[in-house]
Amino acid sequence: MIIDKAEVVVTSPDRNFVTLKLTTDEGHTGLGDATLNGRELAVVSYLRDHVVPLLIGRDASRIEDTWQFLYRGAYWRRGPVTMAAIAAVDMALWDIKGKAAGMPVYQLLGGASRNGLMAYGHASGKTNEELFDSIRQHQEQGYRSIRVQTGVPGLKAIYGIASQSADAGGGEARYDHEPARRGALPTEEDWDTRAYLRHIPGVFEAVRNEFGPELPLLHDAHHRLTPIQAAKLGKSLEPYDLFWLEDCTPAENQEALRLVRQHTTTPLAIGEIFNTVWDYQQVIREQLIDYVRSAVTHTGGITHLKKVLDYASQYQIKSGMHGPTDVSPVGMAAAMHLGLAIHNFGIQEYMQHGSRTNEVFQQSFTWNDGYLHPGDQAGLGVELDLDEAGRYPYEQAYLPFNRLADGTVHDW
Repeated sequence: MIIDKAEVVVTSPDRNFVTLKLTTDEGHTGLGDATLNGRELAVVSYLRDHVVPLLIGRDASRIEDTWQFLYRGAYWRRGPVTMAAIAAVDMALWDIKGKAAGMPVYQLLGGASRNGLMAYGHASGKTNEELFDSIRQHQEQGYRSIRVQTGVPGLKAIYGIASQSADAGGGEARYDHEPARRGALPTEEDWDTRAYLRHIPGVFEAVRNEFGPELPLLHDAHHRLTPIQAAKLGKSLEPYDLFWLEDCTPAENQEALRLVRQHTTTPLAIGEIFNTVWDYQQVIREQLIDYVRSAVTHTGGITHLKKVLDYASQYQIKSGMHGPTDVSPVGMAAAMHLGLAIHNFGIQEYMQHGSRTNEVFQQSFTWNDGYLHPGDQAGLGVELDLDEAGRYPYEQAYLPFNRLADGTVHDW
């Protein structure tokens, strides 16, 4: 199966997506997701100008060899742009291999290890009352596990609150589903760590009192805390039995998580901005985390993320793959196939795409009673409608950034 055509498709139905479409001389096609929120065109250039010329004439069946060629052959390794581009090629090759075999990708990865993938949704509110309504709405949609994000008194707009779209720079999309605002400049938000640390424990106490002890609850600190602040938060949330505390501190400094571990037994999820196994090497080996948060899209595709998760399985660390709406339906499908096959699956983030996105990307997955399944269509189970995609050209958009009260730029 020789690759004889490669197309990079940029479309913006509900947000910007970058998709690689490969076609072989036998007529098989494969899709890969290369979306990098706020930096999409950097990956487009990397693919069009540097990767696509290397793919024409290559054997599409040689997935591992192609992965190593693109990673090692460039000399300049790692990083989100490079790894998103490699991920797109990798997904597309798995899609082609599945279609050629007449099998869904998860069967090629060893078959299903479970019947479905438990998923969590994003509930949020500026107030407890609004948050409770959001939790109930997600339960009505079938979610059995809920991420809880809350407003903080005195702060106008912070990460993860659906109803603050107007405060966060406008736009029709739910802010928590698409925080990147379309326009020439990023939106500025505000932050106060001490106010956040004072407020959050009371919110989780109220949620537990309202919804009981059985509902799995998750929370994302979104890299905004120092190690000692993260340790304080984890300890203060212990009475409320979180499924996990996500991105409690910027994890580039992997040793920082030792301090967090010394002070709290709250499970930790890390890695949505990690790109390779080397980013995880210490935190997995020293068992400083409980869940791997990488997206297939940003971590070199199915081939590489499976290696990360196989490594994590030696230490009883599970998957918690990143699944926001800035991972396209192609990237989500890849995550579902991988999650269904591996033994150490933990949970899957699932934010539902908008109707226009679902028209551009036709999907075979199912969502029943809190569980996802990629379906049994050959390959990844996603097809791209090029005519529909062409209706929505790229629109410049940036993720927000934070400033403290004194004007200092802070982690968003």
